[in-house]
Amino acid sequence: MTMSDEALHDERARAADWFRTLRDEIVAAFEALEDARGGSAPAGRFEVTPTQRAAADGGDAGGGLMSVMRGGRVFEKVGVNVSTVYGTLGEAAQRAMAARGVPGMADDPRFWASGISLVAHMANPHAPAVHMNTRMFWTPHTWWFGGGSDLNPCLEYAEDTAHFHATQKAHLDPHGPGLYDELKAWADEYFYIPHRGRARGVGGIFMDDRNSGDWAADFALVQDIGRAFLPAYRPLVEKRMAQPFTEADREAQLIHRGLYAEYNLVYDRGTKFGLATGHDADAVLMSLPPLAKWV
Repeated sequence: MTMSDEALHDERARAADWFRTLRDEIVAAFEALEDARGGSAPAGRFEVTPTQRAAADGGDAGGGLMSVMRGGRVFEKVGVNVSTVYGTLGEAAQRAMAARGVPGMADDPRFWASGISLVAHMANPHAPAVHMNTRMFWTPHTWWFGGGSDLNPCLEYAEDTAHFHATQKAHLDPHGPGLYDELKAWADEYFYIPHRGRARGVGGIFMDDRNSGDWAADFALVQDIGRAFLPAYRPLVEKRMAQPFTEADREAQLIHRGLYAEYNLVYDRGTKFGLATGHDADAVLMSLPPLAKWV
């Protein structure tokens, strides 16, 4: 569906505002978990750094906020980034858009993109790592939403996996029968690592190129994907963050992080897009774990 820049001005602003609101809620919730954990070490806090993207001619091309906590009581490393960027896609990015079926990119390669991206690597190996991302993308020729969230435990608990999926299903069911099953299957396919012959975690939900023709309905869906995140994930952290663990548990965690890093560097579409469009490399690579191990 083709939409003009002018027609979507308000919608773009609403989407960007939502991603920032969701970021603020998650940052506050994660710092509250740090306080709840207790202990002699200071509670972790996010370090917030503005990011800026420059156009080829040196002009403004958007930016955002990179919020990273390192060495916390609960979170060994967690990043919650928001950005709104715009400009003109380079030739490689234009070809990538054309390959996805976006028409007219060679004639008018302008774009606008906004979203939130989160990755948490935990101090306790029993607490699962997690990824969440939602975004809106616009060109003069089309628009779409994408994203989802997926759980990445190194030591899996069936009841944790069940809770994570059930919470997401409850938030997706009002948007149509079968939608949860569709997005779950999409996540299972997207987060699969071919060169390892396995998934990187226990799945979740994922979608891309979401354009039903009804912007308000698609925006409501992406909002509910975001709203599902904290109730799906926070109870798992509360349950596992103080659980005793062994050196063998930590070894399993570091090895699993290597798997996570491989996926993000080789396959992740958001990583590739961020680097290809000149966004802050530290923000793009925020998802990488602080320590990992290959054996």
